[in-house]
Amino acid sequence: MNFVTLTSDIGHNDYLIGAIKAQLLQANPDLQLIDISHNIAPFNFPQASYVCRGAFKNFPEFTYHIILVNLFDKKPKNLLLAFHKNQYIFCADNGLLNMILEEKPDMVMGIKLEKSAVKNTLYCTKIIAETISRLANGESIQKIGIPDINFFEKNPLLPVESSGFIEGQIIFIDNFENVIVNITRQQFEEQRQGRSFKIVFLRDEVINKISESYADVQDGEKLAIFNSADYLEIAINKGNAAGLFGLKGYSDKANHSAAIMQNQLLYQTVKVYFE
Repeated sequence: MNFVTLTSDIGHNDYLIGAIKAQLLQANPDLQLIDISHNIAPFNFPQASYVCRGAFKNFPEFTYHIILVNLFDKKPKNLLLAFHKNQYIFCADNGLLNMILEEKPDMVMGIKLEKSAVKNTLYCTKIIAETISRLANGESIQKIGIPDINFFEKNPLLPVESSGFIEGQIIFIDNFENVIVNITRQQFEEQRQGRSFKIVFLRDEVINKISESYADVQDGEKLAIFNSADYLEIAINKGNAAGLFGLKGYSDKANHSAAIMQNQLLYQTVKVYFE
């Protein structure tokens, strides 16, 4: 059985997601199509990376992952096909690939697009669908596309680490407005080294313990947990952490605007002090 996942910033307001699935099923009606998310915020690579990274590791080996996020950051000549830890990943050559993997992929191929083609979303999907069919029919990945292609790399958004603290950025706000920070349990424990700690956000909000579940605190109280993806999460039991505290997700646009960052930096970062 060939599983195919779909992640995009397209949303559900028009026909496009249905048309994409139709393209895939026309190429191979036996594909099992699985939506991860189509509500990635436009141009938000840290959010897309977090969502894809958290989902991909749960799929069986040799699953095909299609990522249609910021597909036309620049005029595409090739799409990327990566093979990494026995997973296939299709995406644009826009820097997102290594942000998701946080390491060099095992193999990257360039899937050529016809020069004369109108390179819209459905055309790109058609090329991906044809490539999946070739792979599913047993064709070697080395015979598909341009081997070892040079591709654009964008630095992953990593926390700032020091002996006395670790500072992370808010990378995702979920449907319950819980706030996810780009600090993993492993990074936290490696920096902590058994010391006590305090998690500080805004100017005076402090949490000094890690809970196992929301039920560890009373209704309306704030807490910190490591979520199912093992990332630090700030929440309010049966409440709205992002809205109540005015917390905002990391923004590349804000990062490039000093004036905006002066006003919003504290609202986009969470700092853990070790004592």
